[in-house]
Amino acid sequence: MRIAVLSSREVPRGRPIGVRRLGMDLVFWRDDSGRIHALLDDCPHRRARLSLGKVVGGKIQCPYHGFEFDGSGKVIKIPALGRSAKLPEYLKAFSMPVYDAYDIVWVWYGGGEPRGAPRFFEDLEGLEAYSEYSEVWGVSLPRAVENQLDVFHLPFVHYNTIGRGGRTLVHGPLVKPVDDYSFVVYPFNQVDRGQRPLRSSEIDVGKLRNYLWFIYPNLWENYISKNMRVVAFFAPVGSVSTKIYLRLYMKVTGVKPLDALIAKLLMPFNVYVLHQDRRVVTSQAGDIMRDKLIHADAPIAMYRRMYLSDKELNKLLEKKSWGKGS
Repeated sequence: MRIAVLSSREVPRGRPIGVRRLGMDLVFWRDDSGRIHALLDDCPHRRARLSLGKVVGGKIQCPYHGFEFDGSGKVIKIPALGRSAKLPEYLKAFSMPVYDAYDIVWVWYGGGEPRGAPRFFEDLEGLEAYSEYSEVWGVSLPRAVENQLDVFHLPFVHYNTIGRGGRTLVHGPLVKPVDDYSFVVYPFNQVDRGQRPLRSSEIDVGKLRNYLWFIYPNLWENYISKNMRVVAFFAPVGSVSTKIYLRLYMKVTGVKPLDALIAKLLMPFNVYVLHQDRRVVTSQAGDIMRDKLIHADAPIAMYRRMYLSDKELNKLLEKKSWGKGS
């Protein structure tokens, strides 16, 4: 399965970048055509970091002995053996299949071969201008994701921002599966005046303006209005570390550079809201299996069924270290 791991903007031309994702030290670079590649940041020869090397002719060059590897991990050149030498096939670096789209870089994890393009939010069509912010939290991937699926923490954590109004009564919530790997949440909170909470089947979606859309394993969207969305993806660094990428998509003028500027000017508010979450989420215990969920946690329960059945992702995030420490 594909998982979003970093912003395309983070991969420069002409030099490699080393990052830690899925518990692995990885190196990303662009070839001469601009295509992004990824290998384990660990030369198979003498275990030097490839990210300390150079990009030469679209290949990654090890800083220790100048070995050059292509995007598949195949060794293309060993300077000390000369131009006519037959290169040993066993000297192959571990490669990660990469897909670059929507200014996001995905890698393929688990068994089998990559199949098709990664899913993204179809309702973003026409919304091209955005501003982006990112930071690392010392929490597991599930904790980071589930915070954004929690529909009834708003009046308490965000009492002076997006949760103003004291809407503590949670109706439903209504959670509609789109397919096996995505679902939509329709939040409906009201001020508690003694009324009975509505069951999911009693909620009229036509009267609700906003929704949350989640695509497994780590994409989230908050539909605010026709011309405004907040999108996030949660890149797992390791078992207890997640980098959160937050984007504000805007269409006010229809002029992309100007709309991007407006989004940038509005982004500090979204960062403030994110930091309200961070204060609480980073205090949570790491073991999600000891949580005692209630009815309002229906979106979280649906996500957990997906996450806990994903043995490959769990296996990766349980590893102490890949690459330099392995």
